[in-house]
Amino acid sequence: MSLLRHELPYSADSATLFARIAHQPWAVYLDSGQPASQYGRYDILAAAPIMTLTTDGPITEIRGHEGSRSSSADSFMLLKQALEPYAVQACELPFCGGAIGYFDYDLARRLEHLPTHAEDGEHIPQMMIGIYDWAVVVDHRVKRAWLVSHGLDAKTREQWSTLCQLFEQPATTTQGTFRITSPITSNMDLPFYSKAFDKIKHYIHEGDCYQVNLAQRFAARAEGDSWAAYLHLRSISPAPFLAYMNFPKAQILSASPERFIQVMGSHVETRPIKGTRPRSANPEQDRANAGELRNSLKDRAENLMIVDLLRNDISKSCAVGSVQAKRLFSLESFANVHHLVSTVTGTLAPGKSALDILRDCFPGGSVTGAPKLRAMQIIEELEPHRRGVYCGAIGYIGFDGNMDTNIAIRTAVYAAGEFRFWAGGGIVADSEMHKEYSETLDKASSMLALMQHFGARFLDDGDVAKCG
Repeated sequence: MSLLRHELPYSADSATLFARIAHQPWAVYLDSGQPASQYGRYDILAAAPIMTLTTDGPITEIRGHEGSRSSSADSFMLLKQALEPYAVQACELPFCGGAIGYFDYDLARRLEHLPTHAEDGEHIPQMMIGIYDWAVVVDHRVKRAWLVSHGLDAKTREQWSTLCQLFEQPATTTQGTFRITSPITSNMDLPFYSKAFDKIKHYIHEGDCYQVNLAQRFAARAEGDSWAAYLHLRSISPAPFLAYMNFPKAQILSASPERFIQVMGSHVETRPIKGTRPRSANPEQDRANAGELRNSLKDRAENLMIVDLLRNDISKSCAVGSVQAKRLFSLESFANVHHLVSTVTGTLAPGKSALDILRDCFPGGSVTGAPKLRAMQIIEELEPHRRGVYCGAIGYIGFDGNMDTNIAIRTAVYAAGEFRFWAGGGIVADSEMHKEYSETLDKASSMLALMQHFGARFLDDGDVAKCG
């Protein structure tokens, strides 16, 4: 079936387009942060999926026009099977229909045997994916926007003119309200963090691992419209892998700077981040911070550990000899932090798909540590709460087999009247406790500013360690 394609008026701020559907169930927005982000290009908006897949514990529920069914099979393979009947040739845009959603960190329990020490305070599904027959795609490089669909679903074809009119009508100016209604708390005060840090150092010195990512969780009660919160987040923390998802049991707000896995045709790319310094309002100090990071042997060594881990992970589904580290230790600067970013590429092996490689690499090594399984076991032992969406992945897998996903860092979940987010960092043999703890606060700064904007009584830096 030929591609349905309708050009829409271009806006530099695609949030005005998404506002038309933001409050629909299963509305999703993959946002490149334009015009403020220097790294993004495409935005993808969709709603009204023709099928949904929701994994909760050992069961995945698959809902479509013809009803629902449940399965205990592998979640990644169920999604792969759900997409197969819709396979099409690639269009010239990155996405013309397919799957969009999240895979949370704890979905790894379906792949690896992990202990069960941490409290499950999330109470949301481990995977929520919609399969969308239409999408709006905005290309900020050429300054054009399109409503596109392969018309695989009869309802899409019937409602095509209505969809075109929806996105051509004047932008809405009404906006809901959002409010934080309690103080922010952390699940790790400084003594708790210090004790966990020392335990990780012990494991490193005993040879159990080389690096472990340790994260703390911040939470507060909240009420109102999380779309309003997301609009403020994207204004203070533009990033190339922003996302907003209005799912039935939770809303996801992500300001991630990190690509996890991209597949375009047979080309595979991952861009791990390791190494962080805070931004400064003083230009001279900001340059000094960037220079210190760029020249830090510790941060380079930490980054290289994760590059090696990801080279091994993607090689499981890539052609022999095709995996290469193309760029190492590139400095990239975002709203609140500087990062070291490396790029690893490969060529998909014959018979392998994007979902095969996503499964092979899940969860991302940059947010676990190395070796991955042992690091995840230590994380489960030392972090008080399960991570949920944090450190999982958010993105799309198209009907054409192409895929792009982020690492769900700088990511918040709004569910059951609570707003939660996490911040962490990798600990290695020569890490210093107070520096690592401060780094988590640097990474949390945008989310903390967001919550403060909406009324949170957040404690100043001197009091942060008293949260708990």
